[in-house]
Amino acid sequence: MTRGFRVGALAFASIVVTGALALAGFSGAAPAATRSAPAVPTPVPMEPLGMAVWQGMQIMAMRSTPVTFGVFTGTKMQLVKATKKDSFHLMVRLTDVHTKAPIPYSSVWATIRKGNKVVFDERQWPMLSAFMGMHYGNNVALPGAGMYTLTLLIGPPQVARHPEYMHVWLKPHRVTFAFQWKPAK
Repeated sequence: MTRGFRVGALAFASIVVTGALALAGFSGAAPAATRSAPAVPTPVPMEPLGMAVWQGMQIMAMRSTPVTFGVFTGTKMQLVKATKKDSFHLMVRLTDVHTKAPIPYSSVWATIRKGNKVVFDERQWPMLSAFMGMHYGNNVALPGAGMYTLTLLIGPPQVARHPEYMHVWLKPHRVTFAFQWKPAK
């Protein structure tokens, strides 16, 4: 079993992208019915890194500006703040090519190499965002400009399935994309 598929306390955690909930005063203490919805954040530009199709699943890797996001463990929100070292927010969208519906309950592990050196090797959190949609994401810090290779390990969705999905996405799948990174000045 690879590190990306370990089951832990956060394996099925709900994710809320950006610090909008924290900025809106969310403390997790008030019942959901008494909280108002957070303001929709301003959209950020997204750039494609690569796209592949596997058994009718579209795997789209994109990047945007680094974002602050919260990891909800079921009882509390842990804020993950974007830092000055972060190069971009890596987003991976998994969608059904026929229905265009997002595919939830999968796992995504991202490994980025510069040449033969691994510079990023972490899980992508399942995320919800008002302007980026459902995706798997994490902030990435790269050592500088240059050519990089992104390898994504996509785990089978851990869900009950209707007949049309019983024979697809049953084993982990890898895709690799090459991309150029140049930090903003």
